[in-house]
Amino acid sequence: METYLDRIKRLKSEQHLTNDQLAEKSGIPLGTLSKILAGMSDSPKLSTMISLCGALGCSVEYIVSGTPENNNNYLLSADEIRLMEAYRSLDRWGRALVETVAEKEAERVQSGAAATAEAEITAKPAARVLSPITPVNRYAGEPVARTGKRQISLFDLPVSAGVGVYLDEAYAESITIPDSDKTADADYALRISGNSMEPKYHDGDILLVQSSDSVEHGELGIFLLDGAGFFKVFGGDRLLSLNPDYGPILLKDFSSVACKGRVVGRLKRR
Repeated sequence: METYLDRIKRLKSEQHLTNDQLAEKSGIPLGTLSKILAGMSDSPKLSTMISLCGALGCSVEYIVSGTPENNNNYLLSADEIRLMEAYRSLDRWGRALVETVAEKEAERVQSGAAATAEAEITAKPAARVLSPITPVNRYAGEPVARTGKRQISLFDLPVSAGVGVYLDEAYAESITIPDSDKTADADYALRISGNSMEPKYHDGDILLVQSSDSVEHGELGIFLLDGAGFFKVFGGDRLLSLNPDYGPILLKDFSSVACKGRVVGRLKRR
């Protein structure tokens, strides 16, 4: 396994630097540098490592951990890093969907429609991120004859049972579900993806959701964390998965947290 000393020596060799040249370039005394390269210094000073990495044209993180350099000439923000990590966890279908949306949005911005869209979003900030669906008490007052079927909105972009995915009203479609006591509380439906809620819930399952801005501790809910949708068990200060392979999601790590519904059922697979 390559150590930090191996990486220093390799970069030095690739740049054809002698010890004298590297000492002069970095400003590190030759004796100190020689001890480091000979492995006689177990804990070099941070200031020494910074000077050495500057001379070799690499980051301290790369020398210490071996993390590949970012050669794109720009730094990623925390949100960009989070999105990249989420993207890498997707399957082929999920990646293709994300790429399609990104390309379409890039075309929209380049076409000059960005200002108009921004004005619309400013006027209606919740218009695109699973805006609250007003629950309707369909059976209040006088008894209502049930027809056996009713229409409900299905959000085509999957709520994640693993890593969160952005939810958009534009992708909703209308589906027909049984009109019964078991489905009476459902205001909309969501298709999930991933395996973090197995063995009870599986990739592709369609959930029936009652619109609600809160759920009780231990209940299943739909949550938006910084715009990404999650299907999880509410654990107070965290969201929990049923699959033990997935750790808890701490709510304190997100700037925007909202509950969008209580899971009240699931449609049978056909």
